[in-house]
Amino acid sequence: MRRLGWIVASALLLFGPLGLAGDFAREDWPQWRGPNRDGKIPVFQAPESWPASLNKKWEVAVGAGDATPALVEGRLYLHTRQGDEEVILCLDAESGEQIWATKYPSPPVTGPASRHPGPRSSPAVAEGKVVTLGVAGIVSCVDAASGKLLWQNKDFKGTPRFFTAMSPIIVDGLAVLQLGGPDSGTAVAFDLSTGEVRWKWEGEAPSYASPILVTVGDEKQIVTFTEQSLVGLSAKDGKLLWKVSFPASSRNYNAATPIADGQTIYFAGAGRGSRAIRVEKSGAEYVIRDLWTNPDVAPQFNSPILKDGKLFGLSQRGNFYCLDAQTGKTLWMDDNSYTAFGALLDAGPVLLAMTERAGLVVFPPSGEGLRPVARYEVSSTPVYATPVVAGKRIYIKDAESLSLWTLP
Repeated sequence: MRRLGWIVASALLLFGPLGLAGDFAREDWPQWRGPNRDGKIPVFQAPESWPASLNKKWEVAVGAGDATPALVEGRLYLHTRQGDEEVILCLDAESGEQIWATKYPSPPVTGPASRHPGPRSSPAVAEGKVVTLGVAGIVSCVDAASGKLLWQNKDFKGTPRFFTAMSPIIVDGLAVLQLGGPDSGTAVAFDLSTGEVRWKWEGEAPSYASPILVTVGDEKQIVTFTEQSLVGLSAKDGKLLWKVSFPASSRNYNAATPIADGQTIYFAGAGRGSRAIRVEKSGAEYVIRDLWTNPDVAPQFNSPILKDGKLFGLSQRGNFYCLDAQTGKTLWMDDNSYTAFGALLDAGPVLLAMTERAGLVVFPPSGEGLRPVARYEVSSTPVYATPVVAGKRIYIKDAESLSLWTLP
């Protein structure tokens, strides 16, 4: 009995009443594409049968933007635009009520990109801090508990043609971002606590894709697209370790986040197809071994999902597709055309696809074709942000608002 009482007491301390704190900890979505930046949902409770509709619990106006929220310990962190200011918001994840807001002036989005006036870069949350990247390249770090501005950097001038879109990554106390424009691109690591620049790599112009973390041997690498290449940088000092040419041209861009499976890296770009490489160490140098290339299939404005030895994505023409991850062979491409904008998530027994205008599509990760089991309208306006899914909760950020939908 004493042992049982100790176990129960320990569980209450760890998880809190009814296990809610523990659930949120396991369900955290602290950065772009989730805990491992791969689109895999940590905790998802699929219903026995998919309902005809989702339950809308609340909706709140938060401001313009396409940035995906972060979810950490029962709080939602958003980056939006309200009037002439960019806003970092913290909301209660259960009620949608605002906890704090931090605002700062920001130049407007102009030119062809102006129909997307708000931030596109998703916040990264770690060590009690929230790091954001504004459309004009302003890097901010705030205290996650209070919203107090801890540091801000406006020193790196310029942006890509359609303004910033990459989302920061936090590794070993460093916030790593790609900053600058076509003539002054720089990968930068800021000290998370002080904002001091710890290292820089000034090789090529930034892209719209976001970096991932890859470990080869005992070395952590930041693997990221530039405008012209896929590169591996030392997470410790920013040294260029390897580079693969993958130049963007015309109306094609490097916008899809790479995917790592051990030392194998999958990457793709509109007009250039999909590729797989393996990063290997040879003495003191790194060598790249080409595994396969599929020149015919690639995404434009979404990042694929690696699931059960297959790659699922939404093509540049708006068709869902599936590739064999071992060979690159196209297993299927759906005839239904959506748009090139979308987001895919791995929810275990199913994939969730947030389309720009056709709602949320639910389908099994089959290599034999697209067989949707449910479709849900979750917004009256186009959606460009990735949903955040936790347990039975689905958070949707549309043009101006954030809403919570629940499964039975």
